[in-house]
Amino acid sequence: MKRYEGLFILNLAGKEDGVKDVVDRVSAEITALGGKLEAIQKMDRKPFARIADKRHTAGHYVNVVFQAAPATVAQVRAKFRHSDEVFRILISEASSNATAAPAPISAA
Repeated sequence: MKRYEGLFILNLAGKEDGVKDVVDRVSAEITALGGKLEAIQKMDRKPFARIADKRHTAGHYVNVVFQAAPATVAQVRAKFRHSDEVFRILISEASSNATAAPAPISAA
């Protein structure tokens, strides 16, 4: 099993309390497919830097760190690809210190 970090951008316009429900469904799907959750970080609603569609100007960001087989990642993407509540999914292989705070950037 490999370690992955998934960034889910949720499209919950007008349904601010629905974040917990969607996060619970994502967590349940990952564990149902044999994955093991390590951390879930709910971030605030953030505006998009570039707006491609006027209907979607911001999204709720949720970061999920989990361990799973590579085939599980494809199944998670397929499950939420056509969901109205999930706007974008970015899943990448995580380094061993993915849950640690990022190192500060020095201005040299």
